[in-house]
Amino acid sequence: MLEDTTRKEISDLGEFGLIAHLTENLPLNNKSSVLGVGDDAAVLGENKKKTLVSTDILVEGVHFDLSFHPLKHLGYKAAAVNISDICAMNATPTQIVVSLAFSNRFSLQAIDELYDGIKLATEAYGVDIVGGDISSSRSGLVISITAIGEANDSEIVYRKGAKNNDLLCVSGDLSGAYLGLQLLEREKQVFLANPDMQPDLEGHDYVLQRQLKPEARLDIVKELKKAGVKPTSMIDISDGLSSEVLHLSNASKVGFTLYETKIPIDPTAINLAEEFNLDPLTCALNGGEDYELLFTIPQADYEKIAAIDSISVIGHATEDIINKVITKNDNSFELKAQGWQHGAE
Repeated sequence: MLEDTTRKEISDLGEFGLIAHLTENLPLNNKSSVLGVGDDAAVLGENKKKTLVSTDILVEGVHFDLSFHPLKHLGYKAAAVNISDICAMNATPTQIVVSLAFSNRFSLQAIDELYDGIKLATEAYGVDIVGGDISSSRSGLVISITAIGEANDSEIVYRKGAKNNDLLCVSGDLSGAYLGLQLLEREKQVFLANPDMQPDLEGHDYVLQRQLKPEARLDIVKELKKAGVKPTSMIDISDGLSSEVLHLSNASKVGFTLYETKIPIDPTAINLAEEFNLDPLTCALNGGEDYELLFTIPQADYEKIAAIDSISVIGHATEDIINKVITKNDNSFELKAQGWQHGAE
């Protein structure tokens, strides 16, 4: 049989399709490899206490723009978004490994500033920097961080596990990070058109912080444990609410019904969305980079989580594997992952 040599585009698969393509035939050969690819972190270990490992790469020009992203904030963000993956497994982050690649346009002072931000994050989340690597780069700054955590086997929460009628919950509020990025991009274009114009960022501190210095929700993990609640499934929101709901749905083999009126969006984000002529709900569903925790709980635990101010119940799981949003006008539409995709132009 002739081999098919037709060029195949990565953009046709998308980020998650590419991951599935590359990892579909990766057997686990070691007893200590409890869980490999397919969740927010790998799970390792043969004893009751398990080690969790996750890694992310941030690439200049793809994930961040140094024309408006301070290096110290970027270092903090790079660490926080990796630590968020450990939190999404209901685990405690303990260490990170930091690797950097940069060109000679970066001074020692610049790299110090970046690393200071990383160190601030380690202090905030109580983790240690235990290694890494440094390389030269011809294509801008690249930051790769691996986060390590720990949890008892019985405490770990996976994307699979949601059951019919479970409540779908989210921490914090959504869309702020995306709208902060839109604001920064707009002011950058204004400056490029007229360098004498000063950025108009007044009154937008909240959405700017959500974009430039997001927080991993380790506090929510602690609050849930304090309340005696173990989620049945969980994921962090990095690619938009729609994408993450679909991940939980695919892993748990259930559907979800969400309610527009229940999805938490900060008033400042709503006002900014309207200024950009954007639908706040669309921003929440597809914006990404909020790094809030999305999780399910049994209905019996509702009273326990109702006492936690920063958690909202936004929907429920259904036996039919259909994912939809009920709008404030009682209309409905099917959820689709429409966030940004790697490999697309």
